[in-house]
Amino acid sequence: MSRGYSAAVSRLIANQEQRYAFPAPDAGLQASMPHVIHQHFTVAGESRSLQAPAWGDYVGRILDFPVSRTQREFGFRGEIDTYVLSDMIYLDSRTDALSQSRTNARISRDSVRDYVFHVAVEGIMETATGTVKERKSAQFVPGILALDMGQSMHMVRPTWSRVLAFFLPRAMVEEEIPDAESLHGQVVGYTTPLTRLVLDRVTSLCHGLPTMQQEEAEQSIRVCAGLILAAFKKQSRRSAGAHAAIQTATRNQIRDFIEINLRDGELTTETILRAFPIPRPTLYRMFEHEGGIGTYIRNRRLREAAAELVTASHVSIMEIAYGWSFGSPSDFTRAFRRAYGVAPQDFRALGVDLLRN
Repeated sequence: MSRGYSAAVSRLIANQEQRYAFPAPDAGLQASMPHVIHQHFTVAGESRSLQAPAWGDYVGRILDFPVSRTQREFGFRGEIDTYVLSDMIYLDSRTDALSQSRTNARISRDSVRDYVFHVAVEGIMETATGTVKERKSAQFVPGILALDMGQSMHMVRPTWSRVLAFFLPRAMVEEEIPDAESLHGQVVGYTTPLTRLVLDRVTSLCHGLPTMQQEEAEQSIRVCAGLILAAFKKQSRRSAGAHAAIQTATRNQIRDFIEINLRDGELTTETILRAFPIPRPTLYRMFEHEGGIGTYIRNRRLREAAAELVTASHVSIMEIAYGWSFGSPSDFTRAFRRAYGVAPQDFRALGVDLLRN
């Protein structure tokens, strides 16, 4: 390693350590406050048939873990060490083959919205993300997998595996990486000096953490988390131009889809999400300047209805309301008045030229 590169690495580590340093507590409290709370869980003490269910009960707080007949019959090896810091969590998990998922139903029932970065130390993982067109991220080649706990996923580990996981607060990640939810399912490989440094530091953490003192353990976890964020931030910057072009094309496709289905009463946010494999937050942000996706659809319907009021005077207001998928003529009248300041019948009587508005 060159002297210049060594200096650059030292500066990067120092910057990450400074960024994730805690403010010093009061002197009287400092001695009694733990920097890292360590918890150990294992199913080894359970009978063979109860080992997998015990694991399911433990991870069931955030994940669905179906217990198979084989796991009940032959047992299941699983243990996990959890290191809790004030604003992040680090896990070291060792398990037999398993399948686990985080569904939309699960997401709707809890408030876990962290980002988690998985490092496969032993074994392999295949993770599918996306509800319509699945994107599979296979960690057969070592790397770091990013997952957004606010989005669905299904993970399979077909062999014994050891996985390290860094749970970082949503605000921390989104401060560093714009459009962070697009990280969901992405893998960063160990192909650059920065990512090879990540591998070196994470490997040292994995092997050395059990014997570290509190301060050293906290510092090591924070440095690794900072380096992982830096690696994904760098990758995100490289793909930002292409990502923006894809988003523009997708937004235009969604607008076309809305136009085609504008009269369909079944046209909703869920319909669009089923038709386009994008995260829900991304869809909302695409139409944020329009007041949201629901508001955009309603306003498009109102605009078409207003044009019909003027150009099709023989069609009743009730027919127009139902034709543009409003629940009732009164719902249509209230929405129309809010949008145009007058009732539909007055708008028609005035013969307003909609194209001037």
